Amino acid sequence: MTEPGGNLRPLSRQPLLPPTVLRGVRPYGEEPVDLLIDNGRIAALDPAGQGPAVHSIDCHGLIALPALTDLHTHLRQPGAEDAETIATGTLAAAKGGYATVFAMANTQPVADDPRRVEYVAEVAERTAHCQVRPVGAVTVGLGGTTLAPIEAMAASAARTRMFSDDGRCVEDPALMRQALRRAADVGGFIAQHAQSSPLSPNAQANDGAVARELGLPGWPAVAEEAIIARDCVLAGADDTPLHICHVSTRGSVEVIRWAKSRGWPVTAEVTPHHLLLTDELVRTGDTRYKVNPPLRSAQDVTALREALAEGIIDVVATDHAPHPAATKNRPWCEAPPGMLGLETALPVVAETMVRTGLMSWRRLAEAMAIRPAAIGGTAVGGGDPLQVGMPATLCLVSTDADWTVDAARLASLARNTPFSGHRFSTRVAATIIGGRLAWSADPVRTTQPTPDP
Repeated sequence: MTEPGGNLRPLSRQPLLPPTVLRGVRPYGEEPVDLLIDNGRIAALDPAGQGPAVHSIDCHGLIALPALTDLHTHLRQPGAEDAETIATGTLAAAKGGYATVFAMANTQPVADDPRRVEYVAEVAERTAHCQVRPVGAVTVGLGGTTLAPIEAMAASAARTRMFSDDGRCVEDPALMRQALRRAADVGGFIAQHAQSSPLSPNAQANDGAVARELGLPGWPAVAEEAIIARDCVLAGADDTPLHICHVSTRGSVEVIRWAKSRGWPVTAEVTPHHLLLTDELVRTGDTRYKVNPPLRSAQDVTALREALAEGIIDVVATDHAPHPAATKNRPWCEAPPGMLGLETALPVVAETMVRTGLMSWRRLAEAMAIRPAAIGGTAVGGGDPLQVGMPATLCLVSTDADWTVDAARLASLARNTPFSGHRFSTRVAATIIGGRLAWSADPVRTTQPTPDP
C-alpha cells in the first residue's frame, strides 16, 4: 500500500484509497474473505473473490479488526513537546492500530476551557495521523477545588464529552458529584483517576513485599478502592455516567462488579501493562517500570485478566505517558511515573488474553475498539463495524510477526517503553481510517489493477 515504514503524511492529507480489495483477510480471525473498500466504505465481503479491475492487496494470513479506540492517551502538546507532540503520538497510535485517541487534559497549560480544547483539536486536524478527541479537565488547573466550564467545553468546536483530571484525583465528594451531574447534562461523562492522596502520600510502588524490602513508600490498594467505591455510589445515586481509569487491584474489580450488579452507569478500563507486568520488576530499579497506579502483584494481574475476559472491566486503555530521558532517567523517587503504550498495546493484549484462551479476537475487538468507541461517543452506526456499508476503519494484524520491541524505532519522541527487548508475535501491518491509509508496513503486499479481459 505504501513503502515499508509507512506514509508519514497526516491523515487529513491522505486521499481516499481507490477501489481496493483486501484479498484473503480474516475478519476477527475467522474465515478468510475478500474485503472491498470503495469510496471510504466497506463495499463488499465475498469469500469467492472480487472483480479484477481494482487494486488488490494480498492479506492472506492477516486478521482484520475494527481500528482501535484509546480512551486514555497523553499527547503532551501543548507544553511538553520534548516528550511528545500530537503528530508523533498519533503516528504511534496509527502504527498501533488506533483510529481514535482521547487526549488527556493535563497539558501545559491545562485543557480546562473552550479555547484550550479547541487548540488541541485544531493542531490535530493539521498534524495528526489518526482522529483526536480532546479531553477537558474537570477542575480548573487540575486544582481539585473549582469546576472547569464543562458546559462551555462541550459546546465548543472540539465537542468535548469526556472530562478528567487524570494524574490527579477529584478528592472532594461534593465537587465530584456536581461534576458527574454537569457532565451528564451535556451527554458526557467523568473519567476518574482513583487515588486517595491521604492514603498514598509520596507513593512510589505497590504497597507490598517489594516496596518494603526496597524501602519505598507504598501505594496501597485501598487508596484506589476507596475512591472507586465512593464514586460508584455517587454515580448510582444520580444515574450519572462514571468511567474509572486504569483499574489495578483485585479489590477494585470486586467493587466494580458490585456496582454493575446494581445497574449503575459505571465503566472501567485496564492498561496493557497491568495485564502483563508485576511489581517484581521494581527490584530492577529501572524507572521505565514506574507508573501510576503502580504495577501490582501477580494475583492482581490474574484478577484483572479475568475481569476483562468477563466484561467487568469494559475496555483496554493505554495510559500512553511519554517522558523525555532527562526526566525519566533519574533515581526512582525523583522520576515521574508513566510508560509508552500505543504501539505495544495490541501485542500485549493478544499475548495475555487471546493466546491464553481468555478471549477470542472478536472479544478483543469489543474491548479495544467497539466498546471504547461507544463509551467515548465516537461509534458510527451500530452493530458490527466490519460489515458492508460501514466506514472502512480497520487495522490489519499479523500474528506471526516475531518482532522485538526496540525503543529507538518507536514513533514516539520518548523512549520510556517497559517492553524494550520483549518479543511479540502480534503486530499491526496497516491501519485504515475512513478509507484513508494512516499506516502501513510489511507484510502488506500490493498488486496493481488487473485489466479487464
